Amino acid sequence: MQFISEKRLDDDSILERAFTLGEIPGVLWTSASASTPVPLILLGQPGGLGLQKMYPRLLARARHAVAEGFAAATIELPGDGERPRSAAFDQARADLRAALAAGDPVTDDIVDRLILPLVDQAVPECQTALDALLALPEIGGPVGYSGGVISIGTRLAVVEPRITAAALFAGSYVPRAIFAEARQVTIPLHVLLQWDDEGNDRQMALDLFDAFGSKEKTLHANMGGHTGVPQHAGEEGNRFFARHLK
Repeated sequence: MQFISEKRLDDDSILERAFTLGEIPGVLWTSASASTPVPLILLGQPGGLGLQKMYPRLLARARHAVAEGFAAATIELPGDGERPRSAAFDQARADLRAALAAGDPVTDDIVDRLILPLVDQAVPECQTALDALLALPEIGGPVGYSGGVISIGTRLAVVEPRITAAALFAGSYVPRAIFAEARQVTIPLHVLLQWDDEGNDRQMALDLFDAFGSKEKTLHANMGGHTGVPQHAGEEGNRFFARHLK
């Protein structure tokens, strides 16, 4: 990990550092005044937008995390931003958009081609990022995962023991293979669902929630589309992490 820039935000209370992890860009937000190591929340992103476009929303989530006594970090997803494009991923995304525009069913083949290669690459990258972030003296764990592509969060909840709680956003299509992995998830979950999300299969999201093997899991559903998440939903997520990371 190499830090490439640093600035202070909100009257110097938050330290924001951009970094690279090999070829992967990322950002770390920490309290500028914390005297002891703090837990970490790894912020996920939706695919296809990129770190620069997502920055305002990520910063808002990071501010809430730091205010609650956590550090927050994110890394660029494979194929997004300035990272190398994948022709296969771009074709799958085009096929998805074409199916939605035509009112056709989104087939399992499209979902598998779009999501599974992304999960296979992104999850090890997240684990490598955790290796580097948890080696910093200001971060002590435990780790929470928040938002992003729900299939990535599901896989991480299964394979990464350092993640002890996850707040997942039910806003993306889920391959059938991920349902089998969901049954292996045992950590506490807080799942956010926008009931009228125009780009999400609501029944698939409900079926995935049902499949999770966690004894403690909460579904927080709100009316509205994909970008209409109410502020109180984020506040509930903050309280969830306060319960499980402190």
